[in-house]
Amino acid sequence: MASSTAGQLAKVPIFSGCTKRELEIIANASKEVAHKAGTVIAQEGERGIGFFLILEGEVEVTIGGKRKAKLGPGQFFGEIALLDGGPRTATVTALTKIRLLGITEWVFRGLLQEHPTIALRTLESVAGRLRSASKQTESV
Repeated sequence: MASSTAGQLAKVPIFSGCTKRELEIIANASKEVAHKAGTVIAQEGERGIGFFLILEGEVEVTIGGKRKAKLGPGQFFGEIALLDGGPRTATVTALTKIRLLGITEWVFRGLLQEHPTIALRTLESVAGRLRSASKQTESV
């Protein structure tokens, strides 16, 4: 499972700079969870516990009660909570039976302490995304 999961994690922007070995370390620290349709997985305003990669099923993302997106297999949510443990910016509800790969903030922080290269690559990726978003904002 770790190898295929590592491949899926490689597509997540904050993990995109990680090596295959680092991705496998992250995959091995992750846990698979399942929820039935209708389950609120993340509640806007509540403290986030971590990151989730959708393996099967679909979720609806709402902000202030308004639908913002529908996410499916290969898509993810909670990457910011993974880094800062802050409040969720949206509510995520399972539309169907769903299988997720999750990693909590505290497990991820432990990984970063044990494997500083993962921390460095994650920071580089986040910095690149911020730089890109900043350039887009300047050109608007």
